[in-house]
Amino acid sequence: MNRLKTLLGASLLALACTAAPALAHPPIAAEQAAATFEEDRADILAMAGNYKVRFDMQESTRWDPGYTPIDKKTSGGFESVRVIDDTGRRIVLQHLLVVNADGKEMVVKHWRQDWEYEPARVLVYADTNTWKWEDVPEKMRTGRWSQTVYQVDDSPRYGGWGQFETQGGVRRWRSNWTWRPLARRDAVRHPVYDRYLAINRHQITPDGWIHWQDNTKLGPKNGKLAPIVQEYVLNTYTKFDGYNVKAADDYWAATKDYWAAVRAEWDRVAKEKGGIGVQEEAETGTVISARLMALADDIRTGKTNTAKATVAARKLIAENTRTL
Repeated sequence: MNRLKTLLGASLLALACTAAPALAHPPIAAEQAAATFEEDRADILAMAGNYKVRFDMQESTRWDPGYTPIDKKTSGGFESVRVIDDTGRRIVLQHLLVVNADGKEMVVKHWRQDWEYEPARVLVYADTNTWKWEDVPEKMRTGRWSQTVYQVDDSPRYGGWGQFETQGGVRRWRSNWTWRPLARRDAVRHPVYDRYLAINRHQITPDGWIHWQDNTKLGPKNGKLAPIVQEYVLNTYTKFDGYNVKAADDYWAATKDYWAAVRAEWDRVAKEKGGIGVQEEAETGTVISARLMALADDIRTGKTNTAKATVAARKLIAENTRTL
């Protein structure tokens, strides 16, 4: 009898553990959403700060028998993350990378992440050189946040929506499945795959935070998309002030008005043209990325002013985007 009880207890425990994932992401009740809203905001805002960053990238399981996974790659640097907008239900974080190139320190305006509470739609990667608006199912909006990630020139990269949850005592935000174009590290190799299907997770840690990506790399095969290889990426942000933080803040102080105008222009195009269609290149991102970045550098060095650079940037975006 005791053995039967033990087996029955173990079976019920196993059933409970296996049943949990199926119920992981049901619609969220309004009362639950209201109870965790401030905690959600605190986790997003906690990603701001000064960090030493480590990027770990590993192609692991091959899905195409003819493909050989590339070796693990690690890199790192120093990154300042700043809150540049916070309206309560919308938070914008700008990343600024501080690097040493040939003995000279320089600041690179890095990626940007926009968080929106209970969004009706999200700008997502749709296909090569194309980002379109995608509706969030109405029953899945309550209590959830979207995260839209933008490239160095403030053109879009990918967008998704998801919720904050606690599993095993660890709190995290987990996205839905999102499409993404190739990162520069892959694009410059011209691999057989041409996009990712991914889940993103953001988790606050005692030392900073982590961004964990589960990427399926896909490419065209026999007239349709086929999985090529799985990749796991762990970006670790560890609190650290031992680099030239002032350089990042000085760059942003000099160029923030210009970049605000650039963001507004991309937003206008996305609303008026049904999304964003812009040509990309493996080496640079969008075909206008290098020129938009150079205009910011010219402002910083005094070669031009914000007003003139803004006119030039708007012209570049207008001439290189198409209606979808």
